[in-house]
Amino acid sequence: MAGGVELGFAAVVGLGGGWRLRSAYFPSKVGGRPAWLGEAGLPGPAALRCGRCQQPCAFLLQLYAPLPGRPDAFHRTLFVFACRGAACYRLPGPRGPLCVFRNQLPRRNDTYPEEPPPEEPPAGPAAPPRRLRCGAALCRVCGCLGPRACGRCRRAAYCGPEHQALDWRRAHRWGCGQRAGGDNSGDAVPEENEFLFPEYEILIEPEEPEFPVDRSADPGEEQGAVDTSKDPKEQEELGATGSAGKAFQSLDEETLEAMAKHETEEDRIFRKFKERVAAEPEQIIRYCRGGEGPIWVSGENIPEEEDIPNCSCGAKRIFEFQIMPQLLNHLQVDSLGESIDWGTLVVYTCADNCGEGNEYLEEFIWKQDFSAGSI
Repeated sequence: MAGGVELGFAAVVGLGGGWRLRSAYFPSKVGGRPAWLGEAGLPGPAALRCGRCQQPCAFLLQLYAPLPGRPDAFHRTLFVFACRGAACYRLPGPRGPLCVFRNQLPRRNDTYPEEPPPEEPPAGPAAPPRRLRCGAALCRVCGCLGPRACGRCRRAAYCGPEHQALDWRRAHRWGCGQRAGGDNSGDAVPEENEFLFPEYEILIEPEEPEFPVDRSADPGEEQGAVDTSKDPKEQEELGATGSAGKAFQSLDEETLEAMAKHETEEDRIFRKFKERVAAEPEQIIRYCRGGEGPIWVSGENIPEEEDIPNCSCGAKRIFEFQIMPQLLNHLQVDSLGESIDWGTLVVYTCADNCGEGNEYLEEFIWKQDFSAGSI
């Protein structure tokens, strides 16, 4: 990604366009199953369980974010996972129902060719993969590592008993064992299920700089101009009205000034947040690794430097991107009771960008909520 703040927007994937969201095309995307980058060292089922309810987390989004000038990070993707349980989002702070992993590869690697991927769709259907090319099995429900196999057919893989039970109720009970009769249709992985978040492509655009309003004209001159086309009596009446209007305007400005003095720090922070996103209210991602920090939705629960742990290599972690509340509108998580919610999710990654392509390294994510007064 380029320098400066870049914004991400959710785009509906058109019919037949799902191939662009597969691993070979290095996508940035929301929902569906993860399009894994490297095939070694994927996070296991235990690493992808919610820190509160211990249920499996669903894939939320991934950002393709290679680092210029770093041959070891010619390909680089960040993966975010989120719990589906609304109650797990009641508390702000670190991790909890969320986790984020980083993986990177050099240009020359064992998985992808050195040339950019073609712009044309591949031959054949773009069905969700059952296995990685290295042979590792993937869960039929969530697309994460699937070390658990169906005890009957031994072909369907799962990350754990929760997804095995879900798939049995939903589809596998009718397809299990069909291959014994020469029918391979039971092996096909269903494209969608109720555990997955809806899938979108993330389109990245640079944030446009803000331009000040042109105030070259003197507003006092415009307001003070006299229309000589009117007769003297009418001008006198207008002058009186204008004087009253100026008095009212002055009073209004004084009132506004008094209100501004009583604006709390909490109000100021939320106002700045709204002003910053007003030009592009549909943004779901703000990306600026090591540059401009996040924009906060509240003065409460902003992490201090000591709240952000160093990487396992010992290096500090720096801000890389934040997930905006607008994403919630695309996830179909509203309910009559409690819903998944956040003000913003802020991701910090290793400043040294340590590691190699043979592992997925966990990074740090912080959840901030809206304050009660700003909702």
